[in-house]
Formats: sequence, structure tokens, C-alpha cells
Amino acid sequence: MMPQGMTSYRSRFDPAETMSRLEAAVMQRGISVLARVDHAGAASKVGMELRPTAVLIFGNPRAGTPLMQAVQTIGIDLPLRTLVWQDAEGATWLAYNEPAWLAARHGAAEGHERALAAMADGLAAIAKEATGA
Repeated sequence: MMPQGMTSYRSRFDPAETMSRLEAAVMQRGISVLARVDHAGAASKVGMELRPTAVLIFGNPRAGTPLMQAVQTIGIDLPLRTLVWQDAEGATWLAYNEPAWLAARHGAAEGHERALAAMADGLAAIAKEATGA
């Protein structure tokens, strides 16, 4: 069960391939990749085990800035993030927070419905491309 406001897709690929496909799909659309966080790699460095778990942070100031101009606290949730992980059964998943949920959380949804819908459509297309869904 996914947390409220989160969308997930089961991937047909392993975590490394899913993340590579995700990064390529983001960059193909002219969206800036800002960071790739390897949680499993960080855990390994301190002698701990974690199944493959990584976050890709990416964004487009043309989409995010108007939301932050409306309510600056949404900046804690922007740029967007996508999580790729392998569950205990070996399945690979990709998840992200829904833009409309983020905007509602900060009271920034009103007047930004079209932009939020476009962000959601873009995230869904990227996720489907990355996971083969």
C-alpha cells in the first residue's frame, strides 16, 4: 500500500536499469537532473545492508517557480523526486509524489491546476517509459 499522495509503478526491469531508463527519460524531455542519491550505496559505506534504493532529483524551473512564488514552503518538496527500489520479493518499483498532492499540502493548488496536471502527465509518461508499464 502506497502512502497518500504517492503514485507507484512496478518495473519490468531491475533497479539499475529502471534508474538508467528514468534518467534518460527525464533528460530526453529537457528536464534537468540535479542529483542521484544511492541510499543502498550509502548504507554499504557504513556497514549496513539495504536492498537497492535510489532517488533521482530533477526539475524544471519554469514549472516549479510559479508554485514557489505562490507558496514558498513548497520548495521543501521541489524539485521533484522519484524513488526506485527493490522490494523483499525482488520486484522493482518506481514511485513519486503526485504534484497536486504536494501543491495541496502547501496550499498552492488554486490557480495552478493546468500546470499541476501537466506535471502529473509528464511524471506518468516518464514513469511508464522507465518501467516499461
